[in-house]
Amino acid sequence: MLEATVNAFKIHDLRRKILFTLAMLLIYRFIAHVPVPGVNLTALADLFNRQDVGQILGVLNIFSGGTLQNFSVAAMGVYPYITASIIMQLLVGIVPRLTELSKEGEAGRNKINQYQHWLTVPLAALQGYGQCVLLKSTGVLPGFDLFNLSTLVYSLSVLTSLVAGTIFLLWIGELITENGIGNGISIIIFGGIVSRLPTLVGQLAFSQGSTGEFNLFGILLFVVLGIATVVGIVLVQEGQRRIPVHYSKNVFRGNRMMRQSGSSFIPLRVNSAGMIPLIFAVSIMIFPGTLASFLTAAKIDWVRNLANAMVGFFSPTTWQYQLFYFILVVAFTYFYTMVVFGQQNIAENLQKQGGSIPGIRPGQRTEKYLNEVLNRITFLGAIFLGVVAVLPFFAQIITGVSIQGLTSTALLIVVGVAIDTMKQLEAQLLMRRYEGFINK
Repeated sequence: MLEATVNAFKIHDLRRKILFTLAMLLIYRFIAHVPVPGVNLTALADLFNRQDVGQILGVLNIFSGGTLQNFSVAAMGVYPYITASIIMQLLVGIVPRLTELSKEGEAGRNKINQYQHWLTVPLAALQGYGQCVLLKSTGVLPGFDLFNLSTLVYSLSVLTSLVAGTIFLLWIGELITENGIGNGISIIIFGGIVSRLPTLVGQLAFSQGSTGEFNLFGILLFVVLGIATVVGIVLVQEGQRRIPVHYSKNVFRGNRMMRQSGSSFIPLRVNSAGMIPLIFAVSIMIFPGTLASFLTAAKIDWVRNLANAMVGFFSPTTWQYQLFYFILVVAFTYFYTMVVFGQQNIAENLQKQGGSIPGIRPGQRTEKYLNEVLNRITFLGAIFLGVVAVLPFFAQIITGVSIQGLTSTALLIVVGVAIDTMKQLEAQLLMRRYEGFINK
């Protein structure tokens, strides 16, 4: 791998791409430390330590690259764009016009991507306003109020800065995609998570058990579980079922028509949904408890009691929370996989291209067969994703070590982006007849 890295820097074009990516990440980390004025950092730190809202802020903090912890101008990161992309993927299978665009090749995809960018702006404004209102209610951003003339200009400047920060990060991500290595949006998120690794390592190094003593055995066991989880993520992310496909077509040679044939395969991934089910599930699980936490000080007794009960029931430290979390992750894995797979129209495209699966009739029978195979392999991927989702909870119980910020979503992002980037570098090296990172 070290030799391949040296070879990568020997190639002018590849060296330029790597250095450009690193330069964009450096600019991103600089922007991540430009704070929004008027923030109470002490109150913000206390808010992240609260059990009722700490986890949802932790999820948002992951996608913002750790910038939410100091509420910088890039505090929302690229999360509004991710939300817009998820919404557009779901709408493509529902709205006929978008479905037609998805079938028009590169021009249609560019048009959908343009809609996705437009949708990002109002979503960023809405999310930014929600975050500011939440921080105002907790004393973190006391000067924010859009409906007060004395604070209107300040509030608009804060909200505009947050939206502009998101659009700027989106622009940097697209520059990386066009001129650098890897997917730019993923690289931005990856860089934010990796930048917090020294803090996480420090938390692990100074972890103490329930007795207050240095927990060496727990730390070693936690590291072993972490390595096993990373290995499992790599195996499942790269696991696929290859469905053989036979192509035949008529070719005219002179005045004669001849039939040519070839073969290929359809790669059905064990986990086609990626990290999206985790995002859906944790958003739904955290929302009731977060909403109830603002009603715990209500003056009406039954409202206050109900709010306290909901906060306790939806606490991430409880067994019932983890059970429902696991079920939602499995359900959303199936749902999102079927939505994305249905949009690809593989059976229809195979029939148009003269391809067929050996022993399976083209058309509806092929579509039914592919759905059956996808259901079977998705079951394993969904169960694994559910286990990864709740693993930090059980790892804390088994080892007695708790590290805030080290979540299953963060692990999936880091491992997935690292694999994807390494594959792109390998492809660039193999094109120039160098040995890649992965020995085959």
